[in-house]
Amino acid sequence: MGMTGKAMLKLSNLSYQIAGTTILSDIHFQADTGSVIGILGPNGAGKTTLLKLISGQLSSQQQVFWRSNAIENLPAIARAQQIAVVNQFNSRVFNLNLEQIVSMGLLPHQTLFSKVSIAQKDVISTALEQVGLSAKAKQPFHSLSGGEQQRAQIARALVQTAGLFVLDEPINHLDVYYEHQILSLLRKIAKQQNVTIVMSLHDLNHAAEYCDQLCLLAEGKLMSFGSPQEVLTQTRLQQVYKTPCDVVIKPSTHKIRIEFYPPNIEQADVANGRNVIND
Repeated sequence: MGMTGKAMLKLSNLSYQIAGTTILSDIHFQADTGSVIGILGPNGAGKTTLLKLISGQLSSQQQVFWRSNAIENLPAIARAQQIAVVNQFNSRVFNLNLEQIVSMGLLPHQTLFSKVSIAQKDVISTALEQVGLSAKAKQPFHSLSGGEQQRAQIARALVQTAGLFVLDEPINHLDVYYEHQILSLLRKIAKQQNVTIVMSLHDLNHAAEYCDQLCLLAEGKLMSFGSPQEVLTQTRLQQVYKTPCDVVIKPSTHKIRIEFYPPNIEQADVANGRNVIND
């Protein structure tokens, strides 16, 4: 599967049904420590359900393993310490300020009556600085923009210091600058702190740029798992997204770029040294 280190996360023939309806079928891959895995696919492909199974929010019937242990077998406190989850949510449920939201990442590591230490306060401050929100630490969380709330949730995950980050659309609502800033930060965390990161993304170009491995889903099935160049082929993407596209390599960066275009437009010119990636 393209993995060369020690597999920390493993999915073994994972399937999931609701009321007799199959949502996911035979999903299997593994992820090394320090790797960034992108979950891709059209709306309704099963991305969010897969993330909930990986994080233990849904029961996987012991088909998801973290550090050789079935997710369901981990005690709740151990799961909270080892797995940081960033979901999409409704901000109105929080009557707290930004700093308090971020400090919630400390909860799995504290006892009932423990107080936040000076060192932990420094961790919170560093996380806020990393996501560009230091100046708004005392601001009510519900008053923040959608992008700021999303960055706050990532700061909370940083404070949690877990070994596995599971993120559902972590750059949703973000401006272009913070899209790249957050994805670059997540990749840096993975490599420097040996964190395994699994996240769903809509933007295929971001996935190709920042992810080590990609899991492409369609209608609950695994279409492909591997490196961006292995997964993001023209034929496969046109099959999954039902839209014409070009998949090219930019000579200057050797990075993949995907260009979708309307069916009534002729295929984009791929001359000038660009190499189309096909099956």
